[in-house]
Amino acid sequence: MTAADLSAEDAKLVTLARAARARTRAAEGAAVRDTDGRTYAACTVQLDTVGLSALQLAIAMAVSSGVKGIEAAAVVTESPDVDVEVVRYFGGAALPVVVANGNGEVRDVVHT
Repeated sequence: MTAADLSAEDAKLVTLARAARARTRAAEGAAVRDTDGRTYAACTVQLDTVGLSALQLAIAMAVSSGVKGIEAAAVVTESPDVDVEVVRYFGGAALPVVVANGNGEVRDVVHT
């Protein structure tokens, strides 16, 4: 499956996540879409005093902007494991998280 097989909105999330990752050469990039259709993109942050996954940071950015809910997310990573707990906590059950590699090839769609 590729990003082209996704809805246009979910393919946009993959593109935004890829761009966030590429800008900083981070391990992961992520993007989320809120229930109003706005998007937030972020990359992994690893400092001496704090470490956040790209998905955690994208959710934090959305929350700090006052969103009421998340409707979809995407993560671009080469890692075989993606922690979607933050999405489950904030977005609720059955929220889709698209997991793609650096080329945008979709590896999985996880439902929280």
